[in-house]
Amino acid sequence: MTPEAASVFSEKLCRTAPVIPVLVVDDASSAADLARALVAGGLPVLEVTLRTPAALDVIREMATVEGGIVGAGTVLTRADAEAAKEAGAQFAVSPGATDALLDACEDIGLPLLPGAATSSEAMKLLERGYRVQKFFPAEANGGAPALKAIGAPLPQILFCPTGGISPDNAMDYLNLPNTACVGGSWVAPKAMVQAGDWSGIEALAAKAAQLG
Repeated sequence: MTPEAASVFSEKLCRTAPVIPVLVVDDASSAADLARALVAGGLPVLEVTLRTPAALDVIREMATVEGGIVGAGTVLTRADAEAAKEAGAQFAVSPGATDALLDACEDIGLPLLPGAATSSEAMKLLERGYRVQKFFPAEANGGAPALKAIGAPLPQILFCPTGGISPDNAMDYLNLPNTACVGGSWVAPKAMVQAGDWSGIEALAAKAAQLG
């Protein structure tokens, strides 16, 4: 898959809903129910971070949920990318970007949303063909004002900012012309997942789906 094709896919993902849930799930047995709640609430694009031992099993379970588009986050290496695709991930998200990771995702045909934190990083990715990128960590890097400033000289890059985003500041980003969507974990609080409060999570998702 070429970087240009990956960007077309990534833009379509980012335009699907204003929020991509960023999920850290410890127990795969609840994965399908969590995915169903989020999809029912209007957030079909799901990013499962590879931060727990259960992550690949979570992707497998969520990939069976009708209407869901499941991807892997915190993809750092070729091995991560290959394992994520084998588990059923339809896309990958990385906090940054290395040539080795870019090569791997292109080689195996896994669309990548690569991370950038500076203008130089964003320019390097754009030079390679990635015009849709993740801005991470968003709040720590100056938040919406920083992303707005980056957009002035680089208007051709579209971003999905992630990191420190909440219902309180999501619209600051979504109102920017270079922001397609935001990534956030607030729609699936750990306590609600552990309690199996799927109706509560569906309600949070529905509220988030109305942003933008």
